[in-house]
Amino acid sequence: MPIIMAYDILRWEEKAFIARARELGIHLRLLHLSNTILDVGGPTGKQGGVALIRATSQYRALASASALESNGLRTVNTADSLYSTFDKLRTHSLLEKHSVPTPRTKVAFSLETALAAAEDIGYPVVVKPLHGSWGRLVALARDRESLRSIIEYSQHMGPQGRIHYIQEYIEKPGRDIRTFCVGSSVPAGIYRVSSSWITNTARGATSEPAKIDGELEDVTLRACRAVGAEFAGVDVVEDPERGYLVLEVNGVPEFKNTVRVTGVDLPGIVLSYLTQISDANPPSTPSSMAELQDTPLVNLSR
Repeated sequence: MPIIMAYDILRWEEKAFIARARELGIHLRLLHLSNTILDVGGPTGKQGGVALIRATSQYRALASASALESNGLRTVNTADSLYSTFDKLRTHSLLEKHSVPTPRTKVAFSLETALAAAEDIGYPVVVKPLHGSWGRLVALARDRESLRSIIEYSQHMGPQGRIHYIQEYIEKPGRDIRTFCVGSSVPAGIYRVSSSWITNTARGATSEPAKIDGELEDVTLRACRAVGAEFAGVDVVEDPERGYLVLEVNGVPEFKNTVRVTGVDLPGIVLSYLTQISDANPPSTPSSMAELQDTPLVNLSR
């Protein structure tokens, strides 16, 4: 059965999946979401197979996964998992529920309670938006007055800006770690090195191959299981006393820099995994491949 890739922009990663699928002889069926109408629970029966969700928009990723699942496809990642990984508070709550080590975090809903939360954690603190990536709108408050300015600004940014996600600042050794899970394996990881407190490659950090020891592998897999992710990037920091702490899990991860510095064939590893689970998710109806080829999954808009 073909593997479906739902996307909106062909970034380096999506192009790498296409090229590697050709090399491996894997039928990768492309769904460009901007030109696609997805049936929600269509009348033609259950499709079976697997869809890789690669939309850059969080909302498109979640919507496409939900629609494809209604047609009987197994999505990687699932709509439930994407919902969990797109919301930092939801991610954190699931990590805590499954005893995955994380930094101390509090949520407040007013300026006064945000200031009290920071006092309890101890300055400096990191303030993050619930949704977002690439380190955007993440701020460091070193004292009460800087936090007050951050909170007063964020409260004018709509409903999300009035929910204050406040986290302890971890003294990192000039780097953090991005690891990747694929099923039950952790095939690659990088150190993101920077003189800035924000160690994100989108903000200028450099990448180096990371040593994945048993503890780092374990915490990565536990984090992915906590949010139900099969292919994800996990952001980890090293605390001098507590060891590895998980910050976030990315359900539609970019991996260009990881492949570049490690040489690990992440596109091929992911495609091989998708092939395995696709074979385990055959269509319930129609029963034959010939019928399946005639079954419309989508209607293409003109």
